[in-house]
Amino acid sequence: MEAMIESFSGIPAGANQSPHTLTIRFDAEVDRVVIIDQTRLPHECVEVELKTSADACHAISSMQVRGAPLIGVTAAFGVYLGLRGKDDETARSLSASVIEALAATRPTAINLRWALDKIETRLARCEKNLAEIALQAALELHAEDINACAMLGEYGAQRLQEIWEAKGERAAQAGLPAPESLNVLTHCNAGALATVDWGTALAVIYKAQARAIPLHVWVDETRPRNQGASLTCWELGQRGVPHTLIVDNAGGHLMQHGLIDCCVVGSDRTTLLGDVCNKIGTYLKALAAADNGIPFYVALPVSSIDFSLREGLTEIPIEERAAEEVSHISGLDDEGRVSRVQLAPTGTAVSNYGFDVTPARLVSGLITERGIIDADEAALTKLRDSIA
Repeated sequence: MEAMIESFSGIPAGANQSPHTLTIRFDAEVDRVVIIDQTRLPHECVEVELKTSADACHAISSMQVRGAPLIGVTAAFGVYLGLRGKDDETARSLSASVIEALAATRPTAINLRWALDKIETRLARCEKNLAEIALQAALELHAEDINACAMLGEYGAQRLQEIWEAKGERAAQAGLPAPESLNVLTHCNAGALATVDWGTALAVIYKAQARAIPLHVWVDETRPRNQGASLTCWELGQRGVPHTLIVDNAGGHLMQHGLIDCCVVGSDRTTLLGDVCNKIGTYLKALAAADNGIPFYVALPVSSIDFSLREGLTEIPIEERAAEEVSHISGLDDEGRVSRVQLAPTGTAVSNYGFDVTPARLVSGLITERGIIDADEAALTKLRDSIA
């Protein structure tokens, strides 16, 4: 079931309201779970109803929903959909297989397993009304994600304000004109479309925009699925944030020429030592930033930190995706139709790793809803202990 969205304008409940459409929402009046089908963006914005847990699995694996926080919340609603309409005995017998199927959809993002573990624990404590318990847990995770992203956005915006003020002071001391903008590079899409609302890296941008910091965002295209070109540019355009799309390999050049003031990216999984797993290509941006003395921040909710893992390079499973994502590309043709074309010669061998790991030594700080912390074991252990 599909419905066209008239505009990008939903109203999430609570104090942290924004003009976004919720990427996933539950309509209690008609018992519907609805998502934005992100595979259709940016050329059309379409809502799709998830009717079963299999629909939720497909939405995650096909990347109708993507982004670690959003994957977790979608999986939580998937459990509810798998148990909906079942008596408690049947729901109890089905719950393990429903959770197992959802857990198998994407291996890298920790939020998926985190959300499912929370629901599984809640169900184990209850004897009755299991479907209702699953729904309540999903709704709680939904609300928590909105609030966490709004809070981390505020902490990140404060840091951007400090960087902006320092840039102005340096210009004044050098007798130069006041700078026109704060230039931020981001990679992949870590916006509202990667979460329930607000986003992670882009929450920092949106909150900084609200502080009237003059921003310009350099947007990596983010091959092979082009989430930067198709999703981040779409979001920033909707919010009126000045931005420029660049090819993935242009960031280092821009840094060398003083055109980037800081980098802010998201994370699919971060370890106890502070290693950050994110969309493939993130590591190269961090290396270039370190070489040019540019701050490199990672914005993430605490739910994206895997305190059970220490070292990212050897312990985080890296998803390998279909060859067609690299060998083919989709876009609007000259007649305004979405078309898919082949880029590489037929039969070309393709490697398509979805993520890479940025070592903690290259990360200037982790922007969380609990504040900005160092990417090291001491800070992350303290954070872990504070929420245990």
